[in-house]
Amino acid sequence: MTFGIIGNLEKQGLKEAVRTLIALLQRSGMEFYLEEELEARCGLEGRSPRASKEECVTRADMVVALGGDGTILSVARLVGTRQIPILGVNLGKLGFLAEVSPDDMEKAIGEILARQFIIEDRLVLEASHPGGQDHITYAVNDLVIARSRSLRIIDVATYIDGAYAVTYRGDGLIVSTPTGSTAYALSNGGPIVIPTTKVIGITPISPHTLSGRPLVIPDNAVIRVQIHSHQQEVLFSADGQTEEYLATPAELEIRKARHSLRLVRRMGRSYFDVLRAKLFWGQDART
Repeated sequence: MTFGIIGNLEKQGLKEAVRTLIALLQRSGMEFYLEEELEARCGLEGRSPRASKEECVTRADMVVALGGDGTILSVARLVGTRQIPILGVNLGKLGFLAEVSPDDMEKAIGEILARQFIIEDRLVLEASHPGGQDHITYAVNDLVIARSRSLRIIDVATYIDGAYAVTYRGDGLIVSTPTGSTAYALSNGGPIVIPTTKVIGITPISPHTLSGRPLVIPDNAVIRVQIHSHQQEVLFSADGQTEEYLATPAELEIRKARHSLRLVRRMGRSYFDVLRAKLFWGQDART
């Protein structure tokens, strides 16, 4: 098995985590490629096989992403349609997608080398402009339509499989995967969804009506949104990492992508364990 190693250069503890990981792989005789900027930051020039970020992905059977959830989202964009599994090592705060802590890295790598792990497929969304399939935007967490440089509300007419559903008036709209249900959608009142559930979430941002409620639909549905605004443009963002401004009126078509995100999961740990650990789910704070 060949590993590609990519990390967030801004994270504390990165150097120690990289050195530990490399030592584990070298002792096991595993082939790996270290992203060249990461090599320089960790002072490992000439001591490890290095490659560009793109090469770390194309040459690897598994990519190790050291950082937080944002790092994994960035690596997922690099992996794209290649379906290469990603193992996240959490050097951040929350770490919903990052499976392994630095303290557990030795045990986790041992499990992976012994083939004692699970590959979990996560839904990916794609968005395009109707009739313009040459430009497709992908998202692991969510696609967000939001008001741009003005405080004025926007209207988002929403169609499901060609049938008109509702027009959301407010600050915008979030279309999320089950993975993204604990991201921006959660802070806007959306439900927590188990990541392997075959659904797509639609959550309004600060709706200007008491009846503007989130919606959960099958993942094989096609969503078409027509965006109207008194502004000249709205913000369109994917996973909070890529963004562009759309001139209004604008129209988008959103559906499940043909490829998925493949995450490496350790055995014997459920999603409910993650919720309790990360969100203190179900805990009573009263004294």
